[in-house]
Amino acid sequence: MARASSKKPPDAPPPDPMPAHVDPCLAMLFDKPPKGADWAFEVKWDGYRLAVYIEPNRVRIITRGGYDWTDRFPAIATEARHLNVNTAILDGEAVVLDDKGRSDFGMLQRALGRRPAAREAAEIIFYAFDLLYLDGRDLRRLPQHKRRHLLEPIVAGLAGAIRLSEEVRVDGQEFFRVACSHGLEGIIAKHRSRPYRSGRNDYWRKITCNRRDSFVVVGFEPSEAVPGALGRLLLAARKGDALVYVGGVGTGFTHEMSAELRKLLEGIVTKTPAVSLKRKNAVFTEPLLVAEIEYRAWTDDQKLRHPSFKGVRERADDAKVYSLGE
Repeated sequence: MARASSKKPPDAPPPDPMPAHVDPCLAMLFDKPPKGADWAFEVKWDGYRLAVYIEPNRVRIITRGGYDWTDRFPAIATEARHLNVNTAILDGEAVVLDDKGRSDFGMLQRALGRRPAAREAAEIIFYAFDLLYLDGRDLRRLPQHKRRHLLEPIVAGLAGAIRLSEEVRVDGQEFFRVACSHGLEGIIAKHRSRPYRSGRNDYWRKITCNRRDSFVVVGFEPSEAVPGALGRLLLAARKGDALVYVGGVGTGFTHEMSAELRKLLEGIVTKTPAVSLKRKNAVFTEPLLVAEIEYRAWTDDQKLRHPSFKGVRERADDAKVYSLGE
């Protein structure tokens, strides 16, 4: 239920207009956690970045790329309507947790009803980690610790579709070690005195246990062992305005997922490859899908080392495709 409005004194400043859309702050990749009391740390969630816009007569759930996905997250939208605010913008991540409490991107996709399988949409949780606007005040100019102070009483203690992403102030290296030992993707470090800035900057830093990026699916190789399944997905990165082949991935999907992915890819087969590549068994597809890939490093000839498939999404979801040379 929205909080009761109070009459403002005559000298109160006019309210800030509520932004229709805010581009998210994006964390910059670093090899090690920063040191010092100026930094706070959170778990790096593995899901869809979302902003929840709460207004008196509606709730909108907007993706990182600006798409309105309110109808895909009905439980989050319903719970947002009952938060004790009149107007607000919550920044956070939608996830599905596995049986060990770790976020799993593939499970999230299935909960959204996307191929290759379906799970319950009610399993999706929105972890709020920032507050950009509250009851007539644009909070983006405030330091992170003040925004956090305002966010916590709104969502702290909730255990349903909206929850608070816990923040800790500990030694970053030790927190990173523990996160990796528990099989998490990594951690996020946030500078406590900095304002909210859209785009990628070092106010927020991500430190990952393994590297993880998005690559365009440009084809596949059929499995030689299992009829109707995949052997490998063929992947490409950006290089200028072109796509460049960076290797294939043949691990990370189950037999069922492999078969469903192959059916999906067979529907977008093309005779015009998006990359320059000659492989005997390759089946090329239109570059419409983006695969989330976890990997250890790059080889000297710019191929992925030890890649593992984590999920697939449409390029229309505005997934950030890896660019060689970044």
